[in-house]
Amino acid sequence: MARWEPGARERLVVAAVDLFTEQGYDATTVAQIAERAGVTKSTFFRHFPDKRELLVAGQETLSRLLSEGIADAPADASPLEAVAAGLERASSAMSRMSRMSRELAPRLKAAVAASAELQERDALKSVSLAAAMATALVARGVPDPTAALAGELGVLAFKRGYAQWSEGDSDGKDDLAGYMLAALDELRAASASLG
Repeated sequence: MARWEPGARERLVVAAVDLFTEQGYDATTVAQIAERAGVTKSTFFRHFPDKRELLVAGQETLSRLLSEGIADAPADASPLEAVAAGLERASSAMSRMSRMSRELAPRLKAAVAASAELQERDALKSVSLAAAMATALVARGVPDPTAALAGELGVLAFKRGYAQWSEGDSDGKDDLAGYMLAALDELRAASASLG
């Protein structure tokens, strides 16, 4: 095994999702993931503290992209318009990895559905992303309750849009941002109807 082979992080994620799907999360070991990815166990631990963290690979980057998009939104943007800018920034970066993301999405969804531990980690990821968006909105002067609600709607739009995109045509030509923004528009309309 090559010590510094490029793409190790991505191969580890793919190997883990494959093994989680094939034999379940609990039955999968770090050694098996590393072997499937063609790396050593020490390489695994250089990228991830444990197998649970594979689910949130890239979360810090995603939080940063969402926050930067919100911060860079026009000064007169409403809270949801700023969230839309964050979703566009994040989806633009994710689109570069679209083929891998689209292929992994259904398998990852199945692995999460089959494991209480992964469901818990996924829920924590959602909370963290909502908090990052809310913090970025508060920095723009949005009141706390409004920022928190807009952040939560942003996470829902992200998840709904990503799910719809991942189930779409696998040629990768459709736009992830379009799915997320459409989901945000649906959620905006739904929240307005709560009256």
